[in-house]
Amino acid sequence: MWHKVPFLQSYMSLVKLSIKGISYSQTQNGAYALILNEVDGERKLPIVIGAFEAQSIAIALEKEIKPPRPLTHDLFKNFAERFDIVVKQVIIHKLVDGVFYSSLICERDKIEEIIDARTSDAIALALRFNAPIFTYKNILDKAGIYLKSNTADTDQGAQEIDDVLSNPETFGREEESNQSGDVYAKHTLQELNELLDQAVAQEDYEKAAKIRDEISRR
Repeated sequence: MWHKVPFLQSYMSLVKLSIKGISYSQTQNGAYALILNEVDGERKLPIVIGAFEAQSIAIALEKEIKPPRPLTHDLFKNFAERFDIVVKQVIIHKLVDGVFYSSLICERDKIEEIIDARTSDAIALALRFNAPIFTYKNILDKAGIYLKSNTADTDQGAQEIDDVLSNPETFGREEESNQSGDVYAKHTLQELNELLDQAVAQEDYEKAAKIRDEISRR
């Protein structure tokens, strides 16, 4: 099915984004923010996402955890490649009532098609296809922020991201984050790494993501 969507007619207003990383809340267990960075600027675009999506993006970013079986986004990529479909780019094209809307620009046999997608899914696929990510200037003007510390890795940057996660209605989101108990706080780092290996071997990636977050927090 062919699509001719008005938002694609104004490429001049598109702003290229890179993935800064994924931040987690120090105060809200299970809350994550995907941080996108303006390539030719200093603004950050935080998007509140779920734990599973954060885990899938983190795996694609760092490649430290190699699942023994393909995750959902890996399966999509394998399926698409089998039928010669390529994700050319991702566009975050709308922000309505605090919710981001995105599209995958795909190509097959030199024919482009547009597929609606959740932003976290679109970015997880962009990473796997090495596709660029864009948004519109007016969306960045509305939802972009400046981090005073210029990085989310410092204590000050983490606190600023925490403020975003505490007030998702102020910025962009996809869905409510699940709350989880602090069940791994009493484990040693060695125990956590052993539990992480076990969770990956058992393909329990939600558990693996929580353990990895506790390791990262320390």
